[in-house]
Amino acid sequence: MPRRFVNERRRDPYYRAAQREGLRSRAAFKLAHVDDHFHLLRRGARVLDLGAAPGGWSVVASERVGPRGTVVAVDPRPIEPIPGTRVVRGRVGDPSLPERLGGAAFDVVLSDMSPRISGAYGTDHARSASLVRDAFHLACDVLRPNGAFVAKVFDGDMVPELQRELSVAFASVHRTKPPASREPSSELYLVGLGFRGGTHRSGGPERRGSPPPGPAI
Repeated sequence: MPRRFVNERRRDPYYRAAQREGLRSRAAFKLAHVDDHFHLLRRGARVLDLGAAPGGWSVVASERVGPRGTVVAVDPRPIEPIPGTRVVRGRVGDPSLPERLGGAAFDVVLSDMSPRISGAYGTDHARSASLVRDAFHLACDVLRPNGAFVAKVFDGDMVPELQRELSVAFASVHRTKPPASREPSSELYLVGLGFRGGTHRSGGPERRGSPPPGPAI
């Protein structure tokens, strides 16, 4: 690991705070910021966390949905056990994944997935946009009506088109960049609110026989 990167990380207040609080990654503060702003992780909610390793987002989600809630963490890499979280080893885009998640729909789908960085910005931007689409297609199959979707993307010329694609399935789509994102980073998060069930070509969560959304908990 380059010495400069190590020194920068040690000076990073979010990295130091994550170490101090026993969090698995500084990324936990990014989800906390998004949730504080958009109020996604309600008590008792079912949450799907895509690209979850090492588990920073799943820890935050599990704490916020409480013991009556459920978090399912998906990643091809192993994840150390997290109370209140079920881990599924798999890749987004695998056609067998939706069935492995079970039949119940989710209230929130999260994706902090990142591509392998090539160093060529246009390539990395396009790869990150492709991951958003993979997560979005899965979300359309497993979200319950009025659910929410959060996905990371590297900023660039494909972002407006991604927003248009998401706007077909969600009542509103927002961009946000949490303070915990490093200043030089181009990452931002797209947040879709108010999922319109049944809008996806594969039928959405209504096809899966999920119950209608209950009252907020």
